[in-house]
Amino acid sequence: PEEEELYRQRSPIEHVEKLSCTVLILQGEEDRVVPPNQARKMHEALLTKGIPTCLKVYEGEQHGFRKAENIEDALDRELAFYGKVFGMEGIPGVMEIEVDNL
Repeated sequence: PEEEELYRQRSPIEHVEKLSCTVLILQGEEDRVVPPNQARKMHEALLTKGIPTCLKVYEGEQHGFRKAENIEDALDRELAFYGKVFGMEGIPGVMEIEVDNL
């Protein structure tokens, strides 16, 4: 693309070495703005660096979720992620998730 260098500068995958915090990635399988392969590459890079991370890909979703069940799942997953990361497990009604590298 015409602005290839600008895209590279703004791409999170180009700055993984600067990351040290946990990362939850919620991705739509049909996203054309941020293709799913970018989320998978980011997840792999975080795993390689040893950063606690979790990736969830939602079938039938694009950039921004529209299905009520996926919106609810994303919110529940975010709460569960925070619970794991901050050691607040056992919160009633919170789903169980696996956070890699934790």
